[in-house]
Amino acid sequence: MSDTTTPAKSTTHEAEIDNSNRSTTPQSDKFLDYIMSGWAPSDDTLPAAREAAAYAAERRARLGAQYVGKRLVIAAGAMKQRSNDTFYEYRAHSAFAHLTGWGSDSEPGAVLVMEPVSGDQGRGSALTHDATIYFRERAGRDSEEFFANPEIGEFWIGPRPSLAQVAADLGVRTANLDEFVAGSADVTLDDAGFARATSELRLVKDAYELAEMQAAVDATARGFDDVLSTLDRAVAERRGERVVEGVFNLRARLDGNTVGYETIAASGAHACTLHWVDNDGEVHDGDLMLLDAGVELDSLYTADITRTLPISGTFSPVQRRVYEAVLEAADAARAIVRPGIRFGDVHDEAMKVIARKAREWGLLPATEAGDTTAYYRRYMVHGTSHHLGLDVHDCAQARRDLYLDGKLEAGMVFTIEPGLYFQPDDLTVPEEYRGIGVRIEDDIVVTEDGCVNLSAGIPREADAVEAWVREKRGL
Repeated sequence: MSDTTTPAKSTTHEAEIDNSNRSTTPQSDKFLDYIMSGWAPSDDTLPAAREAAAYAAERRARLGAQYVGKRLVIAAGAMKQRSNDTFYEYRAHSAFAHLTGWGSDSEPGAVLVMEPVSGDQGRGSALTHDATIYFRERAGRDSEEFFANPEIGEFWIGPRPSLAQVAADLGVRTANLDEFVAGSADVTLDDAGFARATSELRLVKDAYELAEMQAAVDATARGFDDVLSTLDRAVAERRGERVVEGVFNLRARLDGNTVGYETIAASGAHACTLHWVDNDGEVHDGDLMLLDAGVELDSLYTADITRTLPISGTFSPVQRRVYEAVLEAADAARAIVRPGIRFGDVHDEAMKVIARKAREWGLLPATEAGDTTAYYRRYMVHGTSHHLGLDVHDCAQARRDLYLDGKLEAGMVFTIEPGLYFQPDDLTVPEEYRGIGVRIEDDIVVTEDGCVNLSAGIPREADAVEAWVREKRGL
């Protein structure tokens, strides 16, 4: 490792802010003495270690074993500028959260450093690194930072934890961010290989993660109930889709940190747009509502669920035909899930059903012998599954031979989400199909002998969905 070091840039946000045109706090000695005194003692109570701490330590050990002798630096990241002097809600990098257990309460600008240890330090052969989390210590009431710094001052943003409190909470040594120096030989997340390793480390979830995933799904289920209970308001408003979005997002803030991704509240033909996030359309009885949404917990684990709902409480015959085809594809894919199969096989199994239904309905062009073109993909262009966890598309930087072509293992969590989308201007389908979009998405965990649908408690069969909508709407 090179001896060359560079002082860390001690910042918690990505942009320098010009406050020259804002009012300033008086700087006279009398005022400074006054504002820095007369405060009750700070709460220095040390918390018990959080549940995630022991799991995070084991994850660090597994990562460290891949980089013996290397100094590993995992930055939480800075606050992202939204405009001028306002910033997006802060969220730490997923690799940082995974390796520390620090979730929505993590400090902007924090850095996890894993220093290599030599075998003669008496710590045992299993330990390859010592961990330290560097972050900006809280400002005491006797400092100007406390009342004069709108980015980090507690007068502005509220109480912040001390180094000692975080050390006890996470079970990791802590130090002031000003003490961190970056080395030229550091292994960081800017390195593609290291980013890949931290991503692959999340492919199989531990017991803590699986419990968080179920809790995220359960919170999401409550959000779906909330949406159905307010569909009358959505139907009455000009931008009814935003009622749906807002109601779900409220549940995400009540039961978790926020939404895991931008909520898709797609009514009518908007359901044919895969990532419809404008959510500015009307909601009409007789149409379908495709709701793709997930609650992100304070641990930062997120669910990802889609249900397609008949707004009036009853599917039309053609809506039900499309819905049940998608449900059949989802069930067929889930039926093959077990350890040892190829991840990509899940998608292939779902597509067999989609292809068969498209042929039965006469939607595919006549083909010549030997033509293997997947014409049915016109109606479902996306994949059936993706890994899920701290990111809605978790482990995305993993190698293909461990992800798409990888073998399923117990503890993997992923979605199964086939769909059929008939664009309103698609002349290859009969008019009765045009403008119908259906997706059914569940969150699946692989077990030792099969799988469990974490979201099975959210109605998904057509009859059950109709009854669910009617019950919540009081129809």
